[in-house]
Amino acid sequence: MATRLLRRRSLAEEAVHDTFLQVWQHASSFDATRGNADTWLYAVLRNRALNILRGEARTELTEDFEPMGLASEDESPEAIVLRLSTTSALKRCLERLKPIQRHAVVLAYVHGLSHGELAGRLDVPLGTMKSWMRRSLAALRECMP
Repeated sequence: MATRLLRRRSLAEEAVHDTFLQVWQHASSFDATRGNADTWLYAVLRNRALNILRGEARTELTEDFEPMGLASEDESPEAIVLRLSTTSALKRCLERLKPIQRHAVVLAYVHGLSHGELAGRLDVPLGTMKSWMRRSLAALRECMP
């Protein structure tokens, strides 16, 4: 996951190392009633990787994502949602979102795209993408048991 998000082995190793240190130091903050330990671990890793990305100098968005390796033959976000169990609370909550917002959320969390990458890929302004993500995550938080 770290390699996919950071695209550089050295940065991915740093993120994993920092994640394990943070988990070790803050293990008491884990709440089993809120989810599985592996889900918590991945969330800590994802947040650390995104913090590393924010600290790095980044290039401007481009219209063509092929050279950057961001286009993939992986499943579409809609196919991923369809693959979820029909009784899944996550699936039920994702289906309540507008299709474009559901698409953005799945791309962000499954493929690790940043707000800027999502904005470029979906051809919307960065501020719009940030608003969509904020509202979508708030709606998911409210919907999830």
